[in-house]
Amino acid sequence: MVWFKDDGMVYKPLEELDFSPTSNETYIKSHVKAPRMTGIIIKIFTWLLEIRGFGSSVLYILKRDNLIHKLVSFAKLKEPPAFVPSYPWNDLNEQEVKSIRPDLSPLQQVEETMDCFPSWEKAILNSECSFRRWTIQDYSRSYASGETTPLTVAKRLLAVIQESSMPPLRMSFFINYNAEDILKQATESTLRYQNGKPLSILDGVPIAVKDEIDCLPYPTTGGTKWMHKIRPCIEDACCVKHLRSCGAIIIGKSNMHELGVGTSGINPHYGAARNPYDINKISGGSSSGSATLVSAGLCPVALGVDGGGSVRMPAALCGVVGFKPGFGRVSHSGVLPLNYTVGMVGVLAATVEDAFIIILRLFSYAAISSNSLSDHPVSLQPKVDFPLLKFTNSISNIKMAKYGEWFNDCKDEIKNCCYDALDLLSKTYGWKTVETTIPEIEAMRLAHYITIGCECNASLNSHSEKIKRSELGWDARVALTVYASFSSGEYLNAQRVRNRHMQIYAKIFKSADVIVTPTTGVTAYPITKTAIKYGEFDYHNGAALVRYQILGNFLGLPAVTVPVGYDKFGMPIGLQFIGRPHSEATLIHIAFAMQSLCISSYRKPQVFYDLLGKDAVRGPTIMEGHQNMLMMPST
Repeated sequence: MVWFKDDGMVYKPLEELDFSPTSNETYIKSHVKAPRMTGIIIKIFTWLLEIRGFGSSVLYILKRDNLIHKLVSFAKLKEPPAFVPSYPWNDLNEQEVKSIRPDLSPLQQVEETMDCFPSWEKAILNSECSFRRWTIQDYSRSYASGETTPLTVAKRLLAVIQESSMPPLRMSFFINYNAEDILKQATESTLRYQNGKPLSILDGVPIAVKDEIDCLPYPTTGGTKWMHKIRPCIEDACCVKHLRSCGAIIIGKSNMHELGVGTSGINPHYGAARNPYDINKISGGSSSGSATLVSAGLCPVALGVDGGGSVRMPAALCGVVGFKPGFGRVSHSGVLPLNYTVGMVGVLAATVEDAFIIILRLFSYAAISSNSLSDHPVSLQPKVDFPLLKFTNSISNIKMAKYGEWFNDCKDEIKNCCYDALDLLSKTYGWKTVETTIPEIEAMRLAHYITIGCECNASLNSHSEKIKRSELGWDARVALTVYASFSSGEYLNAQRVRNRHMQIYAKIFKSADVIVTPTTGVTAYPITKTAIKYGEFDYHNGAALVRYQILGNFLGLPAVTVPVGYDKFGMPIGLQFIGRPHSEATLIHIAFAMQSLCISSYRKPQVFYDLLGKDAVRGPTIMEGHQNMLMMPST
């Protein structure tokens, strides 16, 4: 069917854009015109989309009504395409950092880490928190002191996994785990501690890996029933290799949204990874299992992949820290190439310190080492900066850019909570919020959607003859049909939008150190029974969940989310900081400062296990319709 060409946006030259807070640049809210579908409705809609001719007509209307045609497909802009969001090295002269030689091994970098922390005893005394999750340092100290062993923790963990997978919880933390392999790793770690020769602070620490990252002895499914059949896992991903070299215990492949194409974390093949704060609500996607595992106390850190907020979104919804490094800072070797230029391996962690231990030692090393191959183009950097967190109080003159209309485009409870957090930062550290205008945000969101769609489609296209539609969930079928509808012209225009926005944000960062936003526009919402069976297509909630996160992915910028409060139902709220290229150290500083101000009010989830406590294996008990956990870390 031949359609007339819609009118596209004519973008003004960059030099004519007004970034002042009084700018007349128009903020376009997410223009979502698509119903929430699940059950028989999503099945019918999928069948219609897959009918040749008719499906193309429906897709044309959807793309037109959701402003894809106007803002991207037929838009007129002069910028050439930028296919990769890479930046030349620029020494930012960050405050209170320790420069580390990039040729150090992962073990050496881990050793250097400990000089950057406040003393363990001082941190505990100053926390004054009624609840906190066990951290990497807690595990290491418990092993070194003989209070417990990695083998004991592994046995408790396996009992917890078994219990939590059965009614009434059905947490669906994992796609795959291997008890024999876990016990073998734990036994080896225990022997090292008994001999007084632990490899590092990570020795014996349980870490989960999203099932988008290669990790032996497991197949890499990408949340599907077929991926491992056409792409076998033959070795560990680069990031997993470095974790193993430090003695970490890999406890399995965590659940994820199928192919990472959705935001709910509901997988029709492996179950819905349920939110530990309310098991009847979503955890967010696509790194859903990793977020729930950390939130529920089964491990202090887990790996995820963030292509469109897929680390930060579930971290925020589940009340933990989520860190996405900048593009090219992490080796992508051994990661499913579903979102090549927008995706990045990230960390979900109990604390900012735990995220730091993983991200700035192992990942930076993996990205810049001359003997580490990366599927991402990586610029060799002359140094790696570690933040000196024990001197956080002395980091000064931080300016946080905030675009009011964008910041306020969320639920009132989220907005108010995030404003309170900013006030705390201002009163405690004297940091300033700089009001600004950020133009064309909706155009960037849609350009990212086209980009990630085209990259996913290109990745799977070579296997199309081997993929059976009947093996795909219904929401994944809808997503892949939409992705396949994007043309080469639309992809090129999306990359022109990327180039334009890389320049826009370079101007914003001239007057600010970070951009601050809520992490999500909504908190976790209820899971429906039909969604568990069929999946769901929910573009409304999806757009609200990713509203503030696309910037970091599309432009390759580092970003972190920190828990700052809860809504009236007790569901977590996160605040996000987005930094300049290569500014991970400053982001860690800022996130640590924010955490220090909020940690005293952190709440224990309904589902929580204390693997270092004597009663950890007993897990949750049902009381008055809620899960009341028996143990929590002591302060």
